[in-house]
Amino acid sequence: MSCLLIIDVQNDFMKDGSLEVENANDIIKPINNIRNNCSFDLVALTKDWHPENHISFASTHNKKPFDSIITKSNYSQLLFPDHCIQNTKGSEINKDLIVKDKDIIINKGVDKEVDSFSSFYDNDKKSKTELYDILKKHSIVNVYICGLATDFCVLASCLDSVNCGFKTYFIEDCSKGVSKNGTDQSLQKMKDNGIIFINSLDLIKNKNI
Repeated sequence: MSCLLIIDVQNDFMKDGSLEVENANDIIKPINNIRNNCSFDLVALTKDWHPENHISFASTHNKKPFDSIITKSNYSQLLFPDHCIQNTKGSEINKDLIVKDKDIIINKGVDKEVDSFSSFYDNDKKSKTELYDILKKHSIVNVYICGLATDFCVLASCLDSVNCGFKTYFIEDCSKGVSKNGTDQSLQKMKDNGIIFINSLDLIKNKNI
């Protein structure tokens, strides 16, 4: 049993978004190609779904984007421009991405006081989304992960997926990172943790998802 997990393909991370990831729009075509040619038992899409004045916003702390703070939970929080605020156009999944009625949407980063890179847990690991329980309910064994951004939410989701006991695949050509250095470090961390690398064409050729 397999799940395709698509991370944060939202307008604010795409071209001209408030937190644009370079060349993010390039991942839409290969993801759609997977959707049109592969049959998964489950497809889940995550969304950053932040309230106003979220802890990750530089504006909340009167600081500059990409400064950092130490949170009440004693972890370092990198600060970003305001992004993916609930019920704004920036928070919407990009219109060019295939989304089907039966797909499951997972909202993360909904707590004003804690960020959530991972699709499974908040950054302080004290709270979790419903994703793990949904995967278990559907008897999912294999999780195929792609989206934005490789060096933040995709990395965190891959690591939590494998730590939760799922056989975890990273779809390279369906993901983009924020920085080359950060992405290179993230890819090495994935390899060190047993995450399997695959591309969309190989996935489409493989009849045993």
